[in-house]
Amino acid sequence: MSTATDPLVLYGEVFQSRLLLGTSRYPSPQVLADAVNASQPAMLTASLRRQTAHADTSPAFWQLLKNMNVPVLPNTAGCHSVQEVITTAEMAREVFETDWLKLELIGDDYSLQPDTLNLPLAADHLVKAGFKVLPYCTEDLVLCQKLVDVGCQAVMPWAAPIGTGQGPVNPYAMKLLRERLSVPLIVDAGLGVPSHACQVMEWGYDAVLLNTAVALAHDPVAMSQAFAQAVAAGRQAFLGGAMQAQTSAQASTPLIGTPFWHQA
Repeated sequence: MSTATDPLVLYGEVFQSRLLLGTSRYPSPQVLADAVNASQPAMLTASLRRQTAHADTSPAFWQLLKNMNVPVLPNTAGCHSVQEVITTAEMAREVFETDWLKLELIGDDYSLQPDTLNLPLAADHLVKAGFKVLPYCTEDLVLCQKLVDVGCQAVMPWAAPIGTGQGPVNPYAMKLLRERLSVPLIVDAGLGVPSHACQVMEWGYDAVLLNTAVALAHDPVAMSQAFAQAVAAGRQAFLGGAMQAQTSAQASTPLIGTPFWHQA
């Protein structure tokens, strides 16, 4: 199944890739550009607050993003209150000229866990303000349902805390989430190797968002391509329908036609 016949659809818009890529922590701007060219992601995430903190490099960074001709998904990384999120979102809409927004509202600086109590409040405000909100959250079913209830047409649960590379630490919760919610689900944070991405895609997740796993690889360009291939393979496996696991060995060849002495 090609991406042309099985595209990712978010808020009614069609994307030909199921990989989203972050833009921070790469060894150099050129390595970032090469990784993007190698993986052809649907979107690139960028933090307005963190980039503008480095005023001397920001203009070149924004120009680099424009030159890559990939849709930008601004995020509200570094925000710790609903008001901070709203202010940053409005600024990002002006800078990037887009209504797309990755909503991040951090509740704990050590684990970078989202503020699960206030996240739906922030999402509700932003959706009503016309943003196409993709909220970064945990794999908690109740939280994700509340985000859908306030109007989020897609949700981005983590597989593990940001930057850990542990892969899915709670498979039960992630599978339950996929089973219960019908909106697109994008795994955001915690993936470390391509097999992690393939696994969550096999479970029926719609896309993955990566940054650290690619940016801090020994060869980010090769790793970005490996992740793109893993995402595509996992999606195809999901569509193909995996066999059910068995508790005992099952013969892969039939006995019909086998000489009787082989059947003894």
